[in-house]
Amino acid sequence: MNKAENTLVPAFEQAMKARLDKDETDRWMQSNAIPYKELMTYYRCALMNVESKFKVLNEEFSLSVDRNPIESIKSRLKTPESILDKMIRNNYPLSIETIEDKLNDIAGVRVICSFKSDIYDLARALGRQDDVTVIKTKDYIADPKPNGYRSLHLVIAVPIFLQNEKRMMKVEVQLRTLAMDMWASIEHKIKYKKNVILTPEDANTLRGCSELSDMLDNRMEELYLKLQ
Repeated sequence: MNKAENTLVPAFEQAMKARLDKDETDRWMQSNAIPYKELMTYYRCALMNVESKFKVLNEEFSLSVDRNPIESIKSRLKTPESILDKMIRNNYPLSIETIEDKLNDIAGVRVICSFKSDIYDLARALGRQDDVTVIKTKDYIADPKPNGYRSLHLVIAVPIFLQNEKRMMKVEVQLRTLAMDMWASIEHKIKYKKNVILTPEDANTLRGCSELSDMLDNRMEELYLKLQ
């Protein structure tokens, strides 16, 4: 990839700073199509790698605890619009290299678990694998966000093996219980999808619902352990 392929033209950069519309995004994609498609292919390969790791762990754990700790696994790639918007908001140089170097959440895997303990067991098992590098950990279960959001976030690097090279690619992993995921999904729809401005009372209600979901997680796990 040469410099011309990886750097946006100044005129487009100015248009980006005025915010993107679909036509402008399409033009950026056309001018950077080849290196962008290559990079996204690498991220898709990394997602397949991480999904496979969790599926294997799910099968192995089912032997020891007689159940599958993972309820579902979802993966996604950030859209071009989201990628470019984040680069602008953070004042990053608008280039293909910047996407890979500066952004940790281009590829994301969300793992929904039955219980809180499953989250930490799976995270530890993943981190022990010799081809996984844990770059960053944010425990929003032990220390929830002010709005009530709870989840365990990991940024990891995993290898992908191409025809002539091995590349380490970053993937963001989110591990949640069913209750955490339900709260996060509904909170997102309430707060962001309709651009609603929450009153302090509304924000307190959301936090209260998060606390109720946490109580549900704790009580269900206590009951499970008791019955075992």
